[in-house]
This record gives sequence, structure tokens and C-alpha cells, in this order.
Amino acid sequence: MDLFFKKCRENKLKITPQRVAIYKALTASVSHPSAEQIHKEVKKLFPNISLDTVNRTLVTFAGAHMIDVVEGHGDSRRFDPNQEAHHHFYCISCHKIFDFQADPLDSLVLPREIEENFLITGKRICLTGYCDQCRSKMAGKN
Repeated sequence: MDLFFKKCRENKLKITPQRVAIYKALTASVSHPSAEQIHKEVKKLFPNISLDTVNRTLVTFAGAHMIDVVEGHGDSRRFDPNQEAHHHFYCISCHKIFDFQADPLDSLVLPREIEENFLITGKRICLTGYCDQCRSKMAGKN
């Protein structure tokens, strides 16, 4: 939480009980939750908090580089508190998002036209497929 408080101060964000609860709910989850999922958790502490407030707070955190918005693949926008370099695997069956590290992907050489036409600020690869659990379910049906 020290990093959260520091980032809030650096970005001149008021530290409110609701913002703290939203950040805690996000960091307590390993599933890259949506605003709706975080809202459900935070509502237990703040019954009157709106989904819009949770969503705007998460977008504010992302704008302050405190969290990341994760590829949604047509689903609701998902959020990731992990600021370390990592990549994602998205299960197209259960819609879970898994983090993974891969040094070779971190040093991926980009096409020259990309390097020339864009300012690259980071690299994050998102693989898609079936997680072990969903793959096992599919194998059991055969």
C-alpha cells in the first residue's frame, strides 16, 4: 500500500477510503478483474458506491500509471495491478487472463516500419488459446 500512497501523492490524487478500497480489491485479485467485479467487492464496504465511480477511479489509476488496462477481447475492460514487465495468456473459453514472464518476448525485435512510425513505450504480448482447465474439459468430451 505504500506504493499506492506514493503514486497518489505524485499524481496529486486525493486518498479517499473508496479509492483505497478499490485499489485493495484490485490487488487482492489475481484474475485481472473488470470494474463490475471490483464494484461487487467494494460495495460490501461502501453500499452506495456506484459502478461509474469504480470505473472512473480505475481509469484514473490507469492514467496515473498505477495499474494497466488489459486486453478485453470483446469482454468488459479488465484491470491489472502488476506493473512489472510481463505478458498475458487469455483463455478464449473461460475468459481468464494469466500473467507469464518470457525474456525472449521482452527483447522481441519489432519491424522497422513500426520503430520508424511509432514511439514504443512498452511491449506486452497477449497469447490466446485454452487454459489447462478448459483444455482438460475439452479432452474429456472426446
